[in-house]
Amino acid sequence: MASEQAKVKLHWLNGSRAQGILFLFEQLQIPYELEIYHRNKDKLAPPELTKVHPLGKAPVVTITPESSDADPIVLAETPFIVQYFSEHFPSGESLVPKRWKEGREGQVGGETAEWMRYQYIMYYAEGSFMAQLVLYVFLSALKGDAIPFFIRPISKLIANQIISMFSFPTLKKHFTMLESYLATPPSDGAYLCGPKLTGADIVLAFPLISGLNGAFDNIGQWEKGSFAATFPRLHAYMERLEKEPAWTRSAQKIRDIEGSFSVSA
Repeated sequence: MASEQAKVKLHWLNGSRAQGILFLFEQLQIPYELEIYHRNKDKLAPPELTKVHPLGKAPVVTITPESSDADPIVLAETPFIVQYFSEHFPSGESLVPKRWKEGREGQVGGETAEWMRYQYIMYYAEGSFMAQLVLYVFLSALKGDAIPFFIRPISKLIANQIISMFSFPTLKKHFTMLESYLATPPSDGAYLCGPKLTGADIVLAFPLISGLNGAFDNIGQWEKGSFAATFPRLHAYMERLEKEPAWTRSAQKIRDIEGSFSVSA
């Protein structure tokens, strides 16, 4: 397990999931540095980020091990970063549920329900949920001011059709599943994998918190009139995440540096 004295730097980009990693660091209470980047006018990440990672996206974390002359370790992708810190920093152990049932160590089916759900969500967040949410954001942009006004009616019509036929039904399935997770064991309604915060909650925190204040209402016509009314457990969970002390500290950290904080780009 790595020393907590390793030099940790988060390359933070406004309106990105780097905020979720800041949440992670505040939760683990490990020392870290921040390097701030701002999106260009076209909302894309600045080219400077490609000097840190070839894809030029955020979040990216660099770690310089204590007493090491080697190049810094470069970590990208939210679940991988959360997993790495959970495994290599002592305080990270608290974010991973117990893996094995008593007496079932190493056996097929010997895993606890908490660990199985945690492990699934760590893959699900990136492979399924974020892909659909990003698609919706992209389609929504086709209706915005970035599109020349003379073709905007056409792009808006096309975007609305795809959202209603594909994005809305697909995201509804995702939200329905997350709602059910909060209503069934091992969740007790507080967190997705049990009675305490885990890495699974952290990887979903930024995209879910971005849906507060009615943001998810715009996706489509919800059965009970609003996202909050249709998915009450999920909406309450999103509000709890936003009130987590570590999230509050992460938001205040950015306010202290930038003068304001928003989950949007």
